[in-house]
Amino acid sequence: MLVPKVSVIVPAYNVSAYIEDALRSLERQTFQNFEVLIVNDGSTDKTVDIVKPFVEKDSRFRLLHKANGGLSSARNYGIRHALGEYIALLDGDDVYHQDKLANHVAHLDHNPKVGVVYSVSRAIRDDGRPTFIHLSGKQVNSNLLLALLCKNFVGHGSNAIFRRCIFSEVGEFDENLRSLEDIDYWLRIAATQNWEFYREPRTLCYYRVRPSGLSFNVEQMRYYNTKVIQAASERSPELVEPILPTAYAYMYRYLSRLSLQGGDSEKARYFVDLALACDKSIFFHDIRSLLTLIAVYLAPFANFAIGLTLSSVKSK
Repeated sequence: MLVPKVSVIVPAYNVSAYIEDALRSLERQTFQNFEVLIVNDGSTDKTVDIVKPFVEKDSRFRLLHKANGGLSSARNYGIRHALGEYIALLDGDDVYHQDKLANHVAHLDHNPKVGVVYSVSRAIRDDGRPTFIHLSGKQVNSNLLLALLCKNFVGHGSNAIFRRCIFSEVGEFDENLRSLEDIDYWLRIAATQNWEFYREPRTLCYYRVRPSGLSFNVEQMRYYNTKVIQAASERSPELVEPILPTAYAYMYRYLSRLSLQGGDSEKARYFVDLALACDKSIFFHDIRSLLTLIAVYLAPFANFAIGLTLSSVKSK
């Protein structure tokens, strides 16, 4: 039996509407020496029924079952059963470009200093249609730790392929984190200072924006983001403490943008003021930060204009 070069870990919890697309994107890969470990994380819908035909017709596809424990738990469970030299992560509702594995395996094979490879990615709608939203994957700083603390440039949990030996080196995904578990993992890898991250400029991954994923709890995001930053500081105080103000500034800017998207302009202003207090320079060096600042300060005027327009319409 051919030992797989890549183990693709597919956490699957109630993704019956999407899992077929994910698995078909693996069948279409131009690189074929892989195994797929679909981890059924206690699904109660028809996810397992949809996965079974793939397992029955292709020995590379394996279905594992466990009680529901969350995304990190499912990933860890799959990696523990993996045989490949490289680990690829693909959530059950996302999709790979056909060249994803071939491209990333080539980079890992040819550069032993690279530990993690990822690509530009694109958002797709719930029905699979592409959107105009791209995640460039560009770092905001040449300092890897600072870049990750300021922005998860890998983008999302389905985008990275990394060396299996890293799992042994830095440990498992933190199952106590219910959010931001992937950025915590990349920070732990960066803290070793043993590995480089390589960005592939082609769009090779598609992440699905689901209706159920559009809602968010800003305070919960603040809690987990703070935990991740604090953990990074405790691991590498000499490296992280000097850049903490900038890291927190980016965190508050992100929370401000989330609040603005959620329609809470007052909370958005609160968070952007915290960001300014931590490190106002981010608003001069990063265009997204500047645009957030402008949007927050213009929000009251936009709401006022909308109110006047609606009043005018009602009076006619």
